[in-house]
Amino acid sequence: MTQVDSSFRPAVSIVASATKRRAILELAQEAENRGFSGLACPSLGGTMGLCVSLAHVTSRIKYWTSIQPIYYSHPVEAANTASHINEVSDGRFSFGIGVSHGPVTQRLGVSTGKPLTDIAHYVSAMRANERFGGQLPPIYLAALRNKMLQLATEISEGAIWANASFSHMAKQLSEVPSAVRPDFFLANMIPTVIDDDVEAARAVNRKTLMGYVSLPNYRNYWRGAGYEEEMNAIEAAFNAGEKEKVTSLMSDKWLDDNTISGPANAVRDRLAEWASLGVTPIAVMSSTTGGQVKAINQLFEIYN
Repeated sequence: MTQVDSSFRPAVSIVASATKRRAILELAQEAENRGFSGLACPSLGGTMGLCVSLAHVTSRIKYWTSIQPIYYSHPVEAANTASHINEVSDGRFSFGIGVSHGPVTQRLGVSTGKPLTDIAHYVSAMRANERFGGQLPPIYLAALRNKMLQLATEISEGAIWANASFSHMAKQLSEVPSAVRPDFFLANMIPTVIDDDVEAARAVNRKTLMGYVSLPNYRNYWRGAGYEEEMNAIEAAFNAGEKEKVTSLMSDKWLDDNTISGPANAVRDRLAEWASLGVTPIAVMSSTTGGQVKAINQLFEIYN
């Protein structure tokens, strides 16, 4: 582990929700003024539009999509838009992309191939468009397991996890040593709830992870991270049509390995621990008493 500077601030996930987009841009400006590490922009709410706006309302903070599904747009259009944002942001933008998950691609009605092949072809097509659309920003790939992480080290400038297990990260990086180098960006989206009532905070994070434990690729990742018993029980509950039992099958040990729940000092310490692994923590904020804006302001307060 590396030493974390006392001035460390995590990155923050921001979603440009309908009717709240101006408020989110104001939060982005506040994050910049407070010295946070970066802004991660998930695909909810129109992330590319948000990233264009961020180029104009901020001037120093780095930001990236985390993650934009490749099936949302043709690689030529994606490359043109990413190059545009890269230029108007003065190089502060990075383009995080991924193959998303079955429920998303089914909703879009798109045909998909093998994830590794699809993402490699997409990146190749984007790079081929550079001579027309302009310089691309750094490209980050959504990573979960080793094959995608290895591919990321070969064709991109970084890798981003979501809901990764802290206890497993060092082992995974040791298995893909090419990911551990100064010019390669590593980050993880971490569901985070700040509340002195740890159980209330955990309850929010359990709801957040419900959608993820329903996905086979995530269950397989967590099996590999050492949580085979939990994942087998959760899979059996889904197969039996007993979805209501799933949150009770999420052990505290598993939950606390993948999310952060608790009072301010505990949250700060855990985020610093992630940074000490060489992985930029992206705080994905929720609250027991409010929405995204309140939750992010709670995060700002603990770094006063």
